[in-house]
Amino acid sequence: MQNLFSLEGRVALVTGGSRGIGAMIAKGFLVYGAKRVYISARKSAACDAMAEALSEFGECISLPADVSTMEGMQGLADRILAKEDKLDILVNNAGIIRRADSIDFSEADWDAVMDTNLKVVFFLTQAFARQVLKQGPVNGVAGKVINIASLLSFQGGIRVPSYTASKSGLAGLTKILANEWATKGINVNAIAPGYFDTNNTEALRNDADRNASILARIPAARWGKPSDLGGAAVFLASPAADYVQGITLPVDGGWLAR
Repeated sequence: MQNLFSLEGRVALVTGGSRGIGAMIAKGFLVYGAKRVYISARKSAACDAMAEALSEFGECISLPADVSTMEGMQGLADRILAKEDKLDILVNNAGIIRRADSIDFSEADWDAVMDTNLKVVFFLTQAFARQVLKQGPVNGVAGKVINIASLLSFQGGIRVPSYTASKSGLAGLTKILANEWATKGINVNAIAPGYFDTNNTEALRNDADRNASILARIPAARWGKPSDLGGAAVFLASPAADYVQGITLPVDGGWLAR
């Protein structure tokens, strides 16, 4: 039981790993013994700087990539496969949001969000699965996929139609991939962060009325911190979750309970 959460010997890729939630997940993996963690992000300087900072906890390697496009995703997958024969964990954290009233929402903003948050996630996960299936399972486990969903995988929200659609779709995608791959030793699960202090929520936190109404709904009475997600990701990546499949785990300070 003492090694149930150990990630010793595991190799992981975390997209959107240069800051916030992605960086804290990468740190959690390293602290719990991961052999090596790759982080990707669009901005090379930020990705390199975070990899250097996280190297205090273990081997962290920067792989800058624009995973908002199929070309960027394929380039990232190719670079990983050129470096690693064995990849154990994929965290699909990279994502974007666009805000506007649904009546005014543009096709360009719809496509950008859906491509980044759903389409590219599927095809990167597909590339990961093809690789780990070649490796074959070890003690019944071939690989772990962790998608970063949202409370809007459960709720509608306002003024974010493409984001809500993409995150609802991601919860469904998590289920279908778990259904297809569970017998092949691949665990597919998701984490749904609540209201977290990240760049995506800056507009909400800067709106005094919205900030107050959000805090009033959260039983924990605070915005989440990126570090609050590290433990959930370690759990889903570890042997402790080998029989956990297809879930979307809320980490929300009790938001959905209220």
